[in-house]
Amino acid sequence: MLTLLITAVAILALIGIGLYVWQRPAPDHYINTLPPQPTGRGLFAGEFSDEPADNEQLALMARRQQELIEEARSGERSTLDEAHVSGDAALYDRVLTELVAYSDSDPKLLSLMSYVGQHELPVNNTLAEAVIVSWQQSPDRSGTAKALHFAALSDDPDIFRGAVESALRSWREAKIAGISPLELRALFDGEFWVLSSRSRSSGAGFVLKLTLESARRELEAAAGVKK
Repeated sequence: MLTLLITAVAILALIGIGLYVWQRPAPDHYINTLPPQPTGRGLFAGEFSDEPADNEQLALMARRQQELIEEARSGERSTLDEAHVSGDAALYDRVLTELVAYSDSDPKLLSLMSYVGQHELPVNNTLAEAVIVSWQQSPDRSGTAKALHFAALSDDPDIFRGAVESALRSWREAKIAGISPLELRALFDGEFWVLSSRSRSSGAGFVLKLTLESARRELEAAAGVKK
């Protein structure tokens, strides 16, 4: 009888301890809390947030955009990176256009071309046209490849077609030394595929294809290629 009584008391004690532990609130350092919501305050924070930028943010963004344009006018090429990261295509185009205007000599233009190429940045029409104009002044084998490549990178079929026609004309006039008809045809064909599928399938892209087909026939005939 005494044994049963002691056993019952022990069981009740264990149940009481269990209830105490179960009902006791967890210590502060065990409470799971969600991290605070990010509150980006960077230059373009409003552009990457679901919430609209307030007036202060918009003013800061507009001020920084103007600063980038002014810096580009002074030849600061790093402005391209910031403009590209912003996701604002119009701002990037304006900054690159200002840098092209600054690059008023072949060494400056080559430096800008190298920067854009190394950082894999977009090429706008202004840069592509400047490269073509510079190449036309002294066409050579290496410059021809660069001019065609930058024309294709602009993703504008009309600009690329103009570069193809200019290269073909220079080849006819024997102004491009060291390039064979088949090599020139290969350049035309290879750079064509740099254009986006949208540009290749557009109306301007169709005209470009006709130009390329005519150029292929002429270059293959000059090389003595038999069908």
